[in-house]
Amino acid sequence: MRFVILTGISGAGKSTALKMMEDMGYYCVDNLPIPLVERFYELSDHASAELQKVAVGIDVRNAQNLGEMQDVLTRLHAEGRQCEILFLDAEDPVLVKRYKETRRSHPLAQGERVDKGIGRERERLRFLKENADYIIDTSRLLTRELKLEMEKIFVNNKEYKNLFVTVLSFGFKYGIPADSDLVFDVRFLPNPYYVEGLRLKNGNDQEIQDFVLQYEEAHVFLKKLEDMIRFLIPNYIAEGKNQLVISIGCTGGKHRSVTLANELYKRLSMKEDAGSDTDPEQEKNAAPNYGLKIEHRDLLKDTQHK
Repeated sequence: MRFVILTGISGAGKSTALKMMEDMGYYCVDNLPIPLVERFYELSDHASAELQKVAVGIDVRNAQNLGEMQDVLTRLHAEGRQCEILFLDAEDPVLVKRYKETRRSHPLAQGERVDKGIGRERERLRFLKENADYIIDTSRLLTRELKLEMEKIFVNNKEYKNLFVTVLSFGFKYGIPADSDLVFDVRFLPNPYYVEGLRLKNGNDQEIQDFVLQYEEAHVFLKKLEDMIRFLIPNYIAEGKNQLVISIGCTGGKHRSVTLANELYKRLSMKEDAGSDTDPEQEKNAAPNYGLKIEHRDLLKDTQHK
């Protein structure tokens, strides 16, 4: 039997994730009273095949009994019973924004601001996050991206490292992204903006890619950057980091930064030992053991038309 405890910070997407697990064939129970968790495990373990994949939602609505959950986990592990914990998290500003958009009040806010409730909740759920087998930060994830990450774990049974990497292109004229962890300036490369016929195109167009990548400096930069990122990722995972935003900027965020962000994304999409001659099936199996996405923040800003 596969028994999963789905928990996390309110507003991080637990209800959505529980519905996804139901679609994956899991028997789901939300807000099960904590004193009943062990009993429910026993019933599921001795039930028919339809209860061999179970997900139980636990959150701060179990406030009075939440402290007992640590003892429940200790007993389950002591008895050799397999239990996985999926913890959903998100950055505080994102959570506050979500609460404002839905006009809901945080269960622990107690008439105060939402961020106060989030702080109390983080403290109460700290032990669950520390014991979690999987941590997914939904701050920058679309619903379909969250589904893909969960399918890696609960459908494809892939080894999952609790880190999601975002490669982000941007324009310095619009400011450095506030959530950047690493920022790289590629304005040292010639700017296709000043080349006739290229100004209105962007780094997703072949003409811009050919222009930027014709320079040896671009390839040297990509090689050194990839080497550094591959060195950092396992260290970030070991340190417990869940979200890594790599921002690559040029002047307007449309040409050089987009091209190089796309190239870095392609390189990080493959394992370190996967070569350029890898066949499609090998390439599929060479996917990295961390989540990865690409964004172009300023690609469509100030779009010009002739």
